[in-house]
Amino acid sequence: MAFGSAAALVVAGGACAAFVGGIVGEILTIVLISLGLGGALLLVFLEIGLGEERELAREEERRRKRAQRPLASGRRLRLRNWPRRPL
Repeated sequence: MAFGSAAALVVAGGACAAFVGGIVGEILTIVLISLGLGGALLLVFLEIGLGEERELAREEERRRKRAQRPLASGRRLRLRNWPRRPL
């Protein structure tokens, strides 16, 4: 709906260019097309930002679930003790 509103402003600006004459028509055309294209650009940036926020939320949820899972063996991992070499 938001992108449709931005497109409607651009179309209205084009209609003003075709039907309204003089300086008023030119000003209306510039203003309406600028608002429509600027609004569309801002909506694209908003969608990108919201997509990143959703991805961060999913990643945080995965991290939280992983932290809540108990270890499979119930013991801590030990480093392997290699035999010592004589000096």
